[in-house]
Amino acid sequence: MVAFVSSFLGVRTRSVQSNTDSCSNRPSREVLGGRRCVRMGFGYTPPVPGPEKVFKDDEERKTVAIIGAGLAGLSCAKYLTDAGFKPTVYEARDVLGGKVAAWKDKDGDWYETGLHIFFGAYPNMLKLFEELGIEDRLQWKEHSMTFNMRQETNATANVDGATYSQFNFPESLPAPLNGIVAILGNNDMLSWDEKVKFAMALLPAIVKGQKYVEECDQYTWTEWCKMQGVPDRVNDEVFIAMSKALNFINPDEISASVVLVALNRFLQEKKGSKMAFLDGAPPERLCKPVVKYIEERGGKVNIERPLKKINLNQDGSVKSITIRNKRKMQDEEIIADAYVSALPVDLVKILFPKEWMSTDFFKGMENLEGVPVINLHLWFDKKLTDKDQLLFSRSDLLSVYADMSNTCKEYEDPDKSMLELVLAPAEHYIDKSEEYIVHQTMKELERLFPQHIGIKASDRAKLLKSKVVKTPRSVYKTTKGLEEFRPTQKTPIPNMFLAGDYTKQMYLASMEGAVLSGKLAAQEIANAKDDLPEVDPLTKTKPEPALTYAEYARSRGLPVR
Repeated sequence: MVAFVSSFLGVRTRSVQSNTDSCSNRPSREVLGGRRCVRMGFGYTPPVPGPEKVFKDDEERKTVAIIGAGLAGLSCAKYLTDAGFKPTVYEARDVLGGKVAAWKDKDGDWYETGLHIFFGAYPNMLKLFEELGIEDRLQWKEHSMTFNMRQETNATANVDGATYSQFNFPESLPAPLNGIVAILGNNDMLSWDEKVKFAMALLPAIVKGQKYVEECDQYTWTEWCKMQGVPDRVNDEVFIAMSKALNFINPDEISASVVLVALNRFLQEKKGSKMAFLDGAPPERLCKPVVKYIEERGGKVNIERPLKKINLNQDGSVKSITIRNKRKMQDEEIIADAYVSALPVDLVKILFPKEWMSTDFFKGMENLEGVPVINLHLWFDKKLTDKDQLLFSRSDLLSVYADMSNTCKEYEDPDKSMLELVLAPAEHYIDKSEEYIVHQTMKELERLFPQHIGIKASDRAKLLKSKVVKTPRSVYKTTKGLEEFRPTQKTPIPNMFLAGDYTKQMYLASMEGAVLSGKLAAQEIANAKDDLPEVDPLTKTKPEPALTYAEYARSRGLPVR
């Protein structure tokens, strides 16, 4: 069976690659950047090249003002310094990272905006780690996908009292064979008949390629499954969990294209679905090294500096931006050669000038919005599980979770568990109290950990403390029919560029998408270097003595590495 499927896939992928419209005949940047292109060959997908240095040694370096110090903004600034520009990043909050921000409580324990997972199919993110020299901060896990089983099943109980089912990807096999073996080797969740029907349903995407995947954006995943004759149980057993992990929404909302793109990446690349955890809090272990890189090369990263207004010239280009300096409690006018918005799409719609938002390029963004996300942290007085892996809960309330005392070096504790859990969909819970959310979550954990939680627990665990982090508008919500409204990084405004997961790039609403969008924005600015509107050098904002993140960290007694 495995030989038959792999042979069939190989023939089909070759026939698609020979088509003149196939993705393999497009330039690599178009394939991986501006178009969300699915290449039908199997193997490693390389990262998009960053911009080359565009300034001569004796040439004055142009300045770029970047609004937002999330992954998109920091990535953009990093690659602009590589190209020779002098970027300055302005962040509204007192913490770096945007959607990967984290804070410490009074006990010194970290709590985060989300459960952040790094995949082998994130080439641009992994390249960034390499360029920063911090690859060792990624803690790679066994190549498997682990799902909680419903308690009425006969699956073998783990030592924590829960039952799990795994898709194990053999390290010795190349893609797509390792994925095929993983699927065929799991008999807990799907029958052979269901596996065959699902495999047959995927054939159009394999044979027709990118055009077909893009056309599927008009359907939800549930609608696509029904059209393709996929049994409902496949959705119930696997794709409710997967949809919530991809975008915090259910299969009857998520675009079919999103799931097909993810499946394609996982099946194409041998280690595409292999997962890693960062060894500590993202602001410290990822964002701070990016800031250090930027500032060592002449850039700046300033915190507590929110955007107040974008000021326009008569031709509609950016004259300057008004930034609020929270520390000095005063406004500052910033003038640069180019500007980048690395804000979430919901803030873009509020802060961008009405003159822009009424034009064809920008008004499509009105259809985009962030999805609500709730991330929970629960500290217990004993170990609940020995699993060192991301876990798919298959719960109506929860999406994915992990025991961070096992998975993350900085949070390691051999005696006590700290569960980090994502509640999804969160729409009906975002306005609920923290107490209510924790109570509902504990009821769910009675099913996941019956040995330790609930009235039937034989080895009862005590909840020591909890923390709930709500993000009312997180990554953009990837419902059907929205692909056409995603803007490119280059805009019709000659000195304004965009970065963010909602912009055009193939990795959608993810950390990889954010990093790639920043790199693509930097590339567009480098390409437009000689076409940027002229700015009087005497009016440009000089590097101000504002508090940089490094200085801020020192003032708070935080390590600066």
